[in-house]
Amino acid sequence: MAKRIIFKKSLIGVFIALFATTLFAQKPRNISGTLVDGDGNNVVNNTVLLLAEDGTESQRTETSKKRLGRGGGKFEFKKVEPGNYTVEADGGDAGKVSMAVEVSDSHVKLGDVVLAVGAAPAEATEDAPATPEAIPIPSAEGPPPVDFKPDPGKDYILNELSFEIKKMTAELKYLNEELENLKALSKMWVNPLAIYSKEIIMKNGSTVFGKIVYQDETSLKVETLVGYLIINRKDVVRIVDNVVTEEQAEYVPEQVRDSYTPPPMPKLAEPQYTSSERNDAKKYSANCVLVGNINEKKDAQGNIVFNGEIKNIGGRRSDFVKVDFVFRKNWSGETKTLTTFVRGGYHTFDSGITTDATLLPGATGAFELYVPHDFGSFIGYSYVIDWEEYE
Repeated sequence: MAKRIIFKKSLIGVFIALFATTLFAQKPRNISGTLVDGDGNNVVNNTVLLLAEDGTESQRTETSKKRLGRGGGKFEFKKVEPGNYTVEADGGDAGKVSMAVEVSDSHVKLGDVVLAVGAAPAEATEDAPATPEAIPIPSAEGPPPVDFKPDPGKDYILNELSFEIKKMTAELKYLNEELENLKALSKMWVNPLAIYSKEIIMKNGSTVFGKIVYQDETSLKVETLVGYLIINRKDVVRIVDNVVTEEQAEYVPEQVRDSYTPPPMPKLAEPQYTSSERNDAKKYSANCVLVGNINEKKDAQGNIVFNGEIKNIGGRRSDFVKVDFVFRKNWSGETKTLTTFVRGGYHTFDSGITTDATLLPGATGAFELYVPHDFGSFIGYSYVIDWEEYE
């Protein structure tokens, strides 16, 4: 009786062990790896397929992105049933890879999966990195790439060559970045408006190009090509916001760029008075001045609109009050002039002519100038207030 009980217990134990082994062997596993190109760079945002033994798609995933400029290219297939599979990826110009994978009783870590042009399918084992059988070695000049099959006994030499290639690639990227920085610096010195849009006109006739980083009621702190400048607000005549597009910036040949100096700023236009009786020797009591600043804005059609107010602070009437705007088109001194009349009071002369651009002593009139979008860009402007006086 005792022997029968012992036999039954032993048989039950064998069944339990076999059942546990079967469950453990059938547990789904994960397949992970890193997709890289022939230069050892991680390939990000690339689709990786997991194909079943019959060629149908089992799973697909995307390689991870870089974080803080590092990593990326990792992929993982989760809960893969035991069996034979194929991992495929198409990197476009970087090449393709097709790798046979067997999933059994442990997770499969493929390591670096290398993309190669014309590479034959490779087999991967568990917990070991996989390498395609043929890796093409491109050459800058000479014959087309030839498939090179490394000898398994020369892994050390291949690792050293791979390290040297990665080192030279990093140095090439660094030199390219330095070259771009040098080009940007030369561009800044040729045309400061390429990076600074503020043109600060001083009372002594000089002009400062920079970026205003701080300002209060008494001073301005300006970032310029030569460093930070503290400018007294009392010494500033006007601050102009200039915008120059890249295509319209002045080109300077590279051969003369080091010795190049921008042409002098064009002089402000002198007032061209319409009244023939006006001269410097005679004193006139009418005096029209700008009140506040000239405001700039853009409408829905892309036209630039300038508006402001003119006041007659003199003691006589001023007629046909207008504002002439002189726009600087480029650094070569090309200018264009546009004129707008002030909307003031009405006055009828003895000849029967009536004008609405009259300002009585102490009166204020508004003006508005539309600059059409096909006028083109300009780097700055000046203005002249003109009027006539009649008895």
